[in-house]
Amino acid sequence: MLTAVFAAARAELTKILTLRGTWLVTGAILALHLLISAANLPQNTDAVANITPDGLIELFRGEPRPAHKALVDFFVAGSFQMCLFLPVLAAVLAGQEFRAHQLGQSVLAVPRRGVLVAAKTAAVTAYLLLVSLVITGISAAFLYAAVKDWDPGTMTSGYAVSAQGRCLAFAVLSALIGYAVTLIARSTLIGIGVTVALLAVTMTQVAAMFMPALDALFPLSAGRNLLLDPADNRLTAGPMHALVVTVLWPVATIGVAGLLLSRRDAR
Repeated sequence: MLTAVFAAARAELTKILTLRGTWLVTGAILALHLLISAANLPQNTDAVANITPDGLIELFRGEPRPAHKALVDFFVAGSFQMCLFLPVLAAVLAGQEFRAHQLGQSVLAVPRRGVLVAAKTAAVTAYLLLVSLVITGISAAFLYAAVKDWDPGTMTSGYAVSAQGRCLAFAVLSALIGYAVTLIARSTLIGIGVTVALLAVTMTQVAAMFMPALDALFPLSAGRNLLLDPADNRLTAGPMHALVVTVLWPVATIGVAGLLLSRRDAR
């Protein structure tokens, strides 16, 4: 069975890489990240040049913080913001097949639908991981450009490596929700709409103010709780709770998508 999954996953990944929508959305996300990172570079370079003798930095005026931690947190926040677009990319990856009416062909090529879902999920996960690594790499490169004359080892510290790992995990797992919702609805538009709605719940902070326990169950809130420093941000749960929520959302939605695909006609 593993051989069949690997073979089908290679075919699905090849399909992803040949879709125009894949490159358009990926290019837009990376271009936006490059633009924002380049715009922030002069400010970050000036802030590093003005680090005080006791190791404090003001990335934002009037907010002195320990330099190493502040710089790594800024790097994580930049990657985190760009990763919010990945569920949209995942929805496009999943929805292209429905727009092109290729699902029937995929089922004919891989009749065992459990194998098909596993292969699709593996291929989408691999592509999302690749894009997430590029996003993280861009953030790291611009931060290195800012700190290279002060402490070029900032990005390889234990805290930085741990933060990068958590950011990558959240980026891929949260994006898979958009992929799964699109498979369930068989509509890219619905997949994107649900993704935006889930983001809006956290961005408005209404649930966080009145029902923090409920807010902590939403995927973006889980990402904030997992990645951001509670000393500088109002969070609604601890990192372990956030990790569980981050994992359960894609597992549950992909499970539902697989179940529905096994019961529906391939149209």
